[in-house]
Amino acid sequence: MSKDFETDVTLTPDRHSSLQELGSVAQDAEKLGFAVVGFGETTGWDSVVVLTVLAEQTTTIGIADDVIGPFSRSPSQISQAAASIQSLAQGRHRLGLGTSSPALVEGWHGLSFERPLRRLRETIDIVKRAAAGENVTYDGQEFTPEGFQLDLPTPIEIPIDVAALGPKGVELTGRFADGWVPQLFTPAGLEHRLNDLRRGAELGNRDPNSLRTSVLLRACALEDGDRARQLGRQHVAFMISLYGPFYQQSIAEQGYVEMVEEVRGHWQDGDREAAVAAVDDEALDGLVACGTPEEVNAIIDEFAAIDGCDAVRIGWIGPADDEAIEMTMRAVAPANR
Repeated sequence: MSKDFETDVTLTPDRHSSLQELGSVAQDAEKLGFAVVGFGETTGWDSVVVLTVLAEQTTTIGIADDVIGPFSRSPSQISQAAASIQSLAQGRHRLGLGTSSPALVEGWHGLSFERPLRRLRETIDIVKRAAAGENVTYDGQEFTPEGFQLDLPTPIEIPIDVAALGPKGVELTGRFADGWVPQLFTPAGLEHRLNDLRRGAELGNRDPNSLRTSVLLRACALEDGDRARQLGRQHVAFMISLYGPFYQQSIAEQGYVEMVEEVRGHWQDGDREAAVAAVDDEALDGLVACGTPEEVNAIIDEFAAIDGCDAVRIGWIGPADDEAIEMTMRAVAPANR
């Protein structure tokens, strides 16, 4: 394909027994030509700690989190952490923000999942003001910091990427953020949702081309393509059944209402095998990239060719073991393509 695009990679910190080991994997990703290395935060290694390690142990690759939420940390905390990391990384950090989900916010943090997009909007605003060096007194509907100012070198540029799925969240991203990290979209679904990103940019009097869209594509590239596809089916079934209502809704709205209902029904009945089998081939090949290295790279190219998609962020399939992840990382690495 002729269109230039970047390839990012998402690591899984909880798979590594030490931060030194995680840093070594990031260094390897840097040598393989990946543009940005990111990772998700659950209940293992803390994002700020991991970002600090990545900033110290890499030199050229971008570093990002997927994602910090405005329920688990205040905007002032996020500002301080992001500015600290950006100083250490010498401009290579991209701050990932997202609203998370009711299950995590209410279950893990004991908070009410109310007005998530408003909280996200105000968080973006406060972080940008703090990074600009302002003494932030903010009269928001959700946050009202008074007299907060970073005791760090400012102004400092902190690009903000938002992980959002729905039209309102993506429109908000286009209006106020610097990048979008979508996940579990088919190529057609991504093209459709990019219209919301462009509309948001227009509402904010911004150039849509100034935003960096990096689609998170879960991948498994093995010589045994059938095994890779089965692992992909397991991952999609898990995401539909257990990963909160937003992913279910997003996948259903992309033309898979009956499949989503069938997968969830089998899973809730305790028949995991039937739930996995209910993920049809069309959905599998659209939502994730699983198969032989050639098949996976072809799917990556299909996403990269979409107008408005600047990067493909490779993530791993949940059931994949360390060997499968290593093989996939090398199969899709820019240095090897």
